[in-house]
Amino acid sequence: MNLFKDISQLPGRLSKWVRQRTVKLYYAVLLSQSLPSVARWATFSWCIRSVFNERLRWNGFVRYEMGRDTVSLKRSQALRAMTGGVLESLLDQRLYLGRKARPNEPWPDLREVARRLARQIEQLRQDYPTRPIILSPFHYVSQYAYVYVLEELRKALRLESLSAVTGVPRDRYGVDASVMPHLVPLHTGEAKGRNSLGLNVVRALRRDGIVVLFADVPPFTMRKFPMETVEVSILGRPSRIHRGVFGIGKHMDLMLLPFYLTFSRGRFDAHVFDAISLSSADAPQQVADCISSALTNNYPHWLMAGYPPMYGFACTK
Repeated sequence: MNLFKDISQLPGRLSKWVRQRTVKLYYAVLLSQSLPSVARWATFSWCIRSVFNERLRWNGFVRYEMGRDTVSLKRSQALRAMTGGVLESLLDQRLYLGRKARPNEPWPDLREVARRLARQIEQLRQDYPTRPIILSPFHYVSQYAYVYVLEELRKALRLESLSAVTGVPRDRYGVDASVMPHLVPLHTGEAKGRNSLGLNVVRALRRDGIVVLFADVPPFTMRKFPMETVEVSILGRPSRIHRGVFGIGKHMDLMLLPFYLTFSRGRFDAHVFDAISLSSADAPQQVADCISSALTNNYPHWLMAGYPPMYGFACTK
């Protein structure tokens, strides 16, 4: 009986073995690729897979058509917009695998971005020594590229740890703590600990003088939880953005430093905006203007491209 049972389990075991070997081979090939190769791979992958995958194909079309209607995206940028989601996934995996397999793997472009941010933060600290800072990356190109930038920034600022408010699920490609041991994620998408999120942010600000928070997150991404928004104008249209950063910013007299990553021809760069005083009455609209600028200039690599509600959706509290 045991022999027959073992024989009956062979197909399942073989299938599992093949899957594991295929994943390992895929990761090994991806890890060997340079960033320009990853960009070409993303374009080729989308073009081939979209022929057979209807969801992927129409997601790409919607990404482009939404950009065409909202930011007058040119036809020449259509392929970049349609393949942006695949590029994000490949870059995330490549950077994650690279940090895990080769912790000291150099990424000069991202390191230079971190150094630019560190210089600007140090200048803000000199100009406003009593005011904590919220560093606000916008959602572009790759989440794990930001992880590398934030880790290099932490080193430049000589901090033991750096706290970041994030809605990204834990351990998407593996154990996150293994590639970002000094970054402390404060998750927004989990019921556990959500009620103490604001308190944890305040503690981190008082301890380190800086916290990372993605202030450009569209309200629809937080639809599972009651929330408050503030009315602004984005791209000339009535819109709403989350008001949490402005409430805590006014209370603690914070400075907000927004920036976003760019990726072109296999190289990373960043656009850093002027710092915004969150105690200012027009701070929400200043942030909205930064969001509009980022969308206009870098829409194909916006991580939320393809979601029609954009900034027009808001839950009621």
